[in-house]
Amino acid sequence: MQLVSDSPLRQYDPRLRLLLPLGASLLVMIPVARLALFFVLYGVLFQWARLAPIALRQLWRLKWWLLLIFVIDWLVVDLLLAVQVTLRVILLASAFIFMVYTTTPGELRLVLAWLRLPHRYAFSLSLAFQSVALFAQEWQLIQEAQRARGAWEPLTWRGWRALVPQVRQLVVLVVPAIVLTTKRAWTMTEAAHARGFDSPHRQPFYRLAMQPHDWVFLALLGALTILLLLVPIPFSFG
Repeated sequence: MQLVSDSPLRQYDPRLRLLLPLGASLLVMIPVARLALFFVLYGVLFQWARLAPIALRQLWRLKWWLLLIFVIDWLVVDLLLAVQVTLRVILLASAFIFMVYTTTPGELRLVLAWLRLPHRYAFSLSLAFQSVALFAQEWQLIQEAQRARGAWEPLTWRGWRALVPQVRQLVVLVVPAIVLTTKRAWTMTEAAHARGFDSPHRQPFYRLAMQPHDWVFLALLGALTILLLLVPIPFSFG
């Protein structure tokens, strides 16, 4: 995961970046006609936030699961339910892109602390959030290094007899990954204790504060949500 630093969402309070996917997830159960209208606004928001390519790539990875869900619901129930369920899965699968790709681990830690989560747990969750990207980078480097040494090659179908030896080759990837992850965990633990992590009177140097443009953005989101839920729409399905 790479931070989209040029996203317009970066200029807003990180609490709004958490509220945005949570609010979108809560709208998953609205009627299908309003859900279709919401998806239009949803797509516009992704495009404005410069996150549309990321969302499309993520959904493309899920294409066979989405197709399977659509076909099963269509065959078992009807087309309308298939559309409803598929749209809702797409919504849930993409909502947290707004937060994940625009929020740094430090900002996430501040948001969790603002939610009154104990500092130890806030730090652990933000560290886990950061470690996902680090682990992905390390896994890619290990693959390239072991492939250059001839100790590993990508899995390809060569028959059932060749499957077991290929799976055993994963050991040359898993063992270095575990060693590097453990080493990084110990390094971070020592650094945290050296900086007084266990101090009972820790205070962050930076505190979250809503700015005027944050309130305007929040009011706009609230107004659009109210319009979506309450204003009659001239079409319906089913």
